[in-house]
Amino acid sequence: MTETVVAAHLRWLCGWDREPGDPPFDFRAVQGEFCNWEAEDLRLYDDADPEHRVAHSAEEYRSLWEPVFGGLVTAEHRLADGPHALVSGDLAVTRLVFVARLVSTDGTETGLRATSSLTWRHSAAGWRIAWDHTSSVILDAETLAELMNVAP
Repeated sequence: MTETVVAAHLRWLCGWDREPGDPPFDFRAVQGEFCNWEAEDLRLYDDADPEHRVAHSAEEYRSLWEPVFGGLVTAEHRLADGPHALVSGDLAVTRLVFVARLVSTDGTETGLRATSSLTWRHSAAGWRIAWDHTSSVILDAETLAELMNVAP
């Protein structure tokens, strides 16, 4: 079970990557496998959202992030630590740290170092994200370049 949620968290992270020429970002296609689309008791938070909103459903979370990632030309994510996991019964918690380089359509580059903590709930459909807490700090260009070159 531990390997399953660890692998899922890594796939979740890689799913946010974007390259020039990619089709429009489709949250359901990229991240849908990790979501319980019927649940209304989710708590999904990422402090990169300027309004610091907490989404209570996968659809609400999609509506926050699909436009943001649709406005990126490039999104590169590199693992800096983890993932680490604790699994007990039908709940699991995974944590990892990543570095991200985001380039918007106007050429603005943003660097982030973020900690992602996901709480997973198991059902007949498999492991799905129930809670997400992602906290990040903005990196200057020099630090970003250094960390992107070090991280695998």
